[in-house]
Amino acid sequence: MTEQASTLYAKLLGETAKISWQELAPFFARGKLLKVGAGADLVEVAVGVAEDDKAKVAAWLASGELSKVDEPQAEDFLARDPELWAVVIAPWVLVQERVRKDVLH
Repeated sequence: MTEQASTLYAKLLGETAKISWQELAPFFARGKLLKVGAGADLVEVAVGVAEDDKAKVAAWLASGELSKVDEPQAEDFLARDPELWAVVIAPWVLVQERVRKDVLH
């Protein structure tokens, strides 16, 4: 990671926050909400989007680690109200559901 990317990573990490689905719904309605898969680093993906790293973004899109939030996903978030974390990379808001590790085992 370059020094510039490292600085951006630190900046975006500081801007990442827990958020409710109700607060995210308007961004979904505008088609500006991107979901980051549980296996990816939310801030690393945000850096890739912010830097317009086409190769990384294309790979995340192809693998499903990055996708637009669709209607079924939005309905699921509304029904479950999971713990969500988000960071803004205008015009996008990147969101990731946090899975509690103590629930897995």
